[in-house]
Amino acid sequence: MIRVLVADDQAMVRTGFGMIIDAQPDMTLVGEAADGVQAVELARRLRPDVALLDIRMPRMDGLEALRLLAGPGVTDPVRVVVVTTFDLDEYVHQALRNGACGFLLKDSGPALLVEALRAAVSGDALISPSITVRLLQHLNPPTAPRPGEMGLSPRELEVVKLVARGATNAEIAARLFITVGTVKTHLGSVQTKLNTRNRVEIAAWAWERRLVQ
Repeated sequence: MIRVLVADDQAMVRTGFGMIIDAQPDMTLVGEAADGVQAVELARRLRPDVALLDIRMPRMDGLEALRLLAGPGVTDPVRVVVVTTFDLDEYVHQALRNGACGFLLKDSGPALLVEALRAAVSGDALISPSITVRLLQHLNPPTAPRPGEMGLSPRELEVVKLVARGATNAEIAARLFITVGTVKTHLGSVQTKLNTRNRVEIAAWAWERRLVQ
């Protein structure tokens, strides 16, 4: 079972997410938090498979809670999917930098919410389609390095570019005429070389370096 913690300051939202989660045969709601402080405490104590965090919460916002649970330097990070009403670029950018495994808008619908939870558990990530490309295009790009300086093979670069465009492993495999297993092998190698934890960070890395137009 995928054990999920929900943190949102609105009781109706927590109830709604809980109903969606408990309706899935492979998921269960293990805890609810009404603010960021409680979310961090419960996540550390319950160790859910995934935590759903709202951004605007009292006492501590979701981005700070995310940093404490999954940010740089956290030795045993919790998988976190940020769910919010606000799709401001600064929020999405900070969430990705602090280790989020996904970023959803609250109006994305139950199907996308469930998909994001399953993706997070499998080591994948999902961002609401309506903001993916806009977000990545607006990242502040450094000077683009030459491909040979990145330490990635030509095939790995192809995989990275497709990840940055939002392609799934199956779509990448079909596009490059390789198996899904081979795609996963390439992604594992890319994550090691780039010191990234998931495909969201890989995508951000690619857009920052202007590998995708």
